[in-house]
Amino acid sequence: MAHLILKAESIAVAIFACTLFDSAYSASSEQIQRGAYLARAGDCVSCHTAPGGAAYAGGLRMDTPFGHLLSPNITPDLDTGIGGWSADDLYRALHDGVNRRGQDMYPVMPYTFYTNVTREDSDAIYAYLRSVTAVRNAVDVNQLRFPFDQRWSMAAWRELYFTEGTFKPDASRTPTWNRGAYLVEGLGHCSACHSPRNRLGAIETKQEFTGATIDGWFALNLSSNLHTGLGEWTAEQIATYLKTGALASKTTALGPMVEVVKNSLSYLTDADLTAMAEYLKSIPADSSLRASDPTAGGSRRRGAALYLEHCSGCHQAKGRGVPGVFPPLAGNGVVMAPDPANILRVVLDGVAARNGYVGMPSFAGQLDDEQIAELANYLRVSWGNSAPANANPDMAASLRHSLRR
Repeated sequence: MAHLILKAESIAVAIFACTLFDSAYSASSEQIQRGAYLARAGDCVSCHTAPGGAAYAGGLRMDTPFGHLLSPNITPDLDTGIGGWSADDLYRALHDGVNRRGQDMYPVMPYTFYTNVTREDSDAIYAYLRSVTAVRNAVDVNQLRFPFDQRWSMAAWRELYFTEGTFKPDASRTPTWNRGAYLVEGLGHCSACHSPRNRLGAIETKQEFTGATIDGWFALNLSSNLHTGLGEWTAEQIATYLKTGALASKTTALGPMVEVVKNSLSYLTDADLTAMAEYLKSIPADSSLRASDPTAGGSRRRGAALYLEHCSGCHQAKGRGVPGVFPPLAGNGVVMAPDPANILRVVLDGVAARNGYVGMPSFAGQLDDEQIAELANYLRVSWGNSAPANANPDMAASLRHSLRR
């Protein structure tokens, strides 16, 4: 841990730097130190540092099947970095995958994992990033091919493959297991490299942790498979490998994993590495530890498709709406009422403009009763909405008939 402790004079400079950008913001040395540790756990420096470039100043090329992106500058430079960002801005980026301009971020930034990070940890990371040396380095991030270079192209992807939500401990598991789960599934974003992806670049949930090719190297199977995974490894051996990148008689780190060990894992405490090992040891050989894919049901997929076609243009990805123009559907009381009658009626009959909000047209002529029920159920169970998916075609038909009279 000695190499994690910031020198007193560096901390003083860091605290001073924080005051340069926001006079209302202050951070303690302990919060900055903790943020430095958490940034290491998230391996932020590896992706946000170009070869030969300044730490966190961005510019690293990241290839995808759809073109390439350049990592952004996350130093506290006011013009080209995140010097103008608030703690809320950073948390929104990590938790929701939405940048300061309100744009959907590309999942090359692993917000699909960072959404698990607590607000307290996000704020600590923010404090640390404000303390690093500000570097002026303008980066043109988006180098993707059309139409993927258009932010609206992310709407369908997010609806199908992203669910925001802070990590919730499993009361049936040990505190160590939960800590390991938080690190592996959150900041560590291990399955981002160790899981195969589909043609749209989303992780194949049912094959998570079973290994995948990245940058021409194969990221190993992390499940408990006896032949190709970690089934014959002890938790102590896994922790040692994570710390050092090598284990006698087993293997040594190669390719991108070398950098992960060097820049991230080697800095973590033995307790955290042991926790990660305990969690990894619990992943079944068929990776069934994970909950079933929430998008696997045909009805939900159809509901998502209906939302994207008819609703997302106004209500936006993840149902977040546009303040003062289109109301949010996430957390909306009408959507989540125990009885789905209200939301069914809104879809069938529309809503007149009121209180500054734009009016909503009726979809009775465009959608049949089954489609309206599927759409209503999708809205009721998505984006953290926890209403029962109890709308059915008969309800929609009955309401449609009553509205015609």
